[in-house]
Amino acid sequence: MSRGASRPGSPLRLLALALASWLVLQGYFALRIALWSVLPVNETSFMRAAQWRMLRTSEPVTWRHEWLGYRDIGAWLKRSVVASEDSTFLYNPGVDWQAMLQAWRRDHSRYAERRHLLVGGSTITQQLAKNLFLSPERSYIRKGQELLITGMLELLLSKRRILQMYLNSVEWGDGIYGAQAASQTYFHVPASRLSQLQAARLAVMLPAPRFFQHHLYGPYIDRRSWVIAARAADAQIPR
Repeated sequence: MSRGASRPGSPLRLLALALASWLVLQGYFALRIALWSVLPVNETSFMRAAQWRMLRTSEPVTWRHEWLGYRDIGAWLKRSVVASEDSTFLYNPGVDWQAMLQAWRRDHSRYAERRHLLVGGSTITQQLAKNLFLSPERSYIRKGQELLITGMLELLLSKRRILQMYLNSVEWGDGIYGAQAASQTYFHVPASRLSQLQAARLAVMLPAPRFFQHHLYGPYIDRRSWVIAARAADAQIPR
């Protein structure tokens, strides 16, 4: 071995260290996911980011989050979220490549660039991967890590568990996380008792929860809620 290859700061050693660190990180993600197959998700990366933002700005926000069993989340909410966010959830492998390609084309169109409009093509599993471990920033590196975590989620968990974790941890407004907090905040009922239209309205909020938190009723959300309520009747969800 040459003297240069043995130096602590040589490119080869740095590359090996970087690879080992990356593998340890992936192992950490896999271990956390395996534990969540039996344990509730009490905190996510997105929740921590929100808590840090509130601390920095001293925002007077009440924190709401409560874990529910799968059967304690109303069927209409499950169906509405699947119909709105990922209609092939029950059958896709965690990624809808066609939807991702269409979203990429729309996001890179001149109209989208002028209007700063970004359209997501992520499945429920991809959204859960991002919420659990990553940040809202968009980059190809972050997207690659998201896809790896998505594969781990699909490999280690059932579709039923993935949907349960998503509905219990997704944001529905400032400091409002999970189906129970959203149901009680906006409609003053438990998540198990949401009506078809109430569930659809919550589903429509998901792409921009902090905006719709203050615009729960209006022409767009009213119209979109009726569309999702109709689609929810045929949505396929885990039993």
